[in-house]
Amino acid sequence: MRANKRFDKRGFTLVELMIVVAIIGVLAALAIYGVRRYLATAKTSEAKNTIGAISSGAQASYERETVASQLVAEGAASTAASHALCLSAAATVPASVASVKATKYQPNSAVGQDFNVGDSLTGWPCLKFTMSSPIYYVYGYTKGGNLAPANPAAATANGFEASAQGDLDGDGAVFSWFARTGDVNTATGTIKLASQVYVFQEFD
Repeated sequence: MRANKRFDKRGFTLVELMIVVAIIGVLAALAIYGVRRYLATAKTSEAKNTIGAISSGAQASYERETVASQLVAEGAASTAASHALCLSAAATVPASVASVKATKYQPNSAVGQDFNVGDSLTGWPCLKFTMSSPIYYVYGYTKGGNLAPANPAAATANGFEASAQGDLDGDGAVFSWFARTGDVNTATGTIKLASQVYVFQEFD
């Protein structure tokens, strides 16, 4: 009787084991996909936040009153204050998307390099924008023009575009783009920004 009871104990069948293995495989695949998507989203948040900062810098620079330094004669008035967008940055940072091909680029903080190219009226110094941490994207600022392809809110001659280009998957062929534009109403002298960041092929 004892021997019969010992052999009556039932284990898992091969089919049951295969079902369990299949379930574990599906869960592992979903977990890997989720982690990859999370990491990619974390990288794209850099571009979106940076584009926002560059746009804010462009808006702030326009709203600053620019007055020429002059000696005003007694009984006379000085030149009226004016508002103007920063002129385009001479080059993107880094200069080529190849520098961020599935990797990061460390901006050069030396005078006359990367975000230190320009002056009080031109490029990054005018925007009062700089980055010292490694970056995943190529950043650009253009007055009266566009770098991002097919941007539905393309900058006009009286506007600007802050852009970011990336190559997260490192294929060297298809790139992700982010951009935010602004436009000056010459009649009222006010500036408005696009409602949101333009995103094109976000995870490429």
